Amino acid sequence: MEKYDLVVIGSGPAGRRAAVQAAKLGKRVLVIEGRQRVGGVSVHTGTIPSKTLRETALNLSGWRERGFYGDSYRVKQDIDGGDLSIRLAKTLEHEVNVLEHQFHRNQIQTMTGVARFGGPNELIVLRADGSEVNVEGERILIAVGTVPHRPANIPFDDVSVIDSDRVVEMPRVPRSLTVVGAGVIGIEYATIFSALDVPVTLVEPRDRFLEFIDREIIDEFIHELRDRGMVVRMGVAVEKVEKGEDGWVTTTLADGRSIRTEMLLYAAGRSGATATLDLEKCGLSVDKRGRIAVDPATCQTAVPHIYAAGDVIGFPSLASTSMEQGRIAACHAFDLPLPPAPHYFPYGIYSVPEISTVGMTEEEVKSRGIHYEVGIARLRETSRGHIMGLNSGVMKLIFSLKTRRLLGAHIMGEGATELVHIGQAVLNLKGTLDFFIENTFNFPTLAEAYKIAALDAWNRMPK
Repeated sequence: MEKYDLVVIGSGPAGRRAAVQAAKLGKRVLVIEGRQRVGGVSVHTGTIPSKTLRETALNLSGWRERGFYGDSYRVKQDIDGGDLSIRLAKTLEHEVNVLEHQFHRNQIQTMTGVARFGGPNELIVLRADGSEVNVEGERILIAVGTVPHRPANIPFDDVSVIDSDRVVEMPRVPRSLTVVGAGVIGIEYATIFSALDVPVTLVEPRDRFLEFIDREIIDEFIHELRDRGMVVRMGVAVEKVEKGEDGWVTTTLADGRSIRTEMLLYAAGRSGATATLDLEKCGLSVDKRGRIAVDPATCQTAVPHIYAAGDVIGFPSLASTSMEQGRIAACHAFDLPLPPAPHYFPYGIYSVPEISTVGMTEEEVKSRGIHYEVGIARLRETSRGHIMGLNSGVMKLIFSLKTRRLLGAHIMGEGATELVHIGQAVLNLKGTLDFFIENTFNFPTLAEAYKIAALDAWNRMPK
């Protein structure tokens, strides 16, 4: 039986970062991946392909130029699945090649197959040819990611009724689309297809969605979606989904209304991909969504030599945080001291338009009893925004009245996931409103919105 210092199950963001960190500490590392090529959910069906589809849709549709040239503007008149696939294939091939080179450069061994536990330190890997290989890990990291939740009452056929994995495996542009689930994935795909001028109906059983985002930003976002023709059905559950003889899908809601579209995307949740791991053999268990509990500071499970990181441990389920979790797990496993993690990290939602946020929401500030002021900037108020033809987008900054410190930065609009990092740096460095007022920003840029929002707050703050 081959023995390794660290065996990593899964090669997504958490797995790859842990493997590289351990290798740089001189450890013998093996990465086991169930797919034929490395990359995990992030590269093959999640983060990278969904963002690639978004970029393709925006470029081919001419979405970014419609502020000047009108809603009828198109770069390509007829966009189909083939158009979406071309860029997707090139991007994924590049990502896989980079990752394979990184593993090779750091002398990380890889093995293709489905892993399961045979004991606390033993893993049995089922290869594609049916053979089995046993390996032993002094330390083991579970980074298997998640799979789409597929309820038995939804008639998935991977053509008309699909999950989020199928969107990128076989992309096509339907004549109309129902999206069930207004989580991050559902919102992203609903808005991407809407940008392609597909009539979209978004269904969410809860009264609110993306509850970790500032409510004012979400209100602006919903207004934009409805303004461009998307139908948003909140607070109503799906009662029944039926596929007709013509291939179209009828979705019946609990309030009696029905929606008939060519395609339905079910994006109401994901579950940890832990069903095949035989976790009872190593003394671990999972919750009802297949997720593994860990110490959030170290990513250590209830079994000391076994760690878990990434989406399989639940919220926030971001590629960025998964990478850090993998690094933290590897460092802790091999006694490398870590500096304290930054208190705040940004969330990025790659919808159309983007949403990104860091720090406390206004709701959180109120709940803590902090006296505060808010500054607002519209991206169209900046010269760069006008040049770009932006007619929407908002930045919201929250400041403490007592200390003048930045408490939260919340952005909806073009470039939000890039702009948020200025707020992140100021927030973690305990910067104040004065940073934005006293510093010079490049002109013209969207980043000027920070100064506009800060001045907006300053105008109302006690002098």
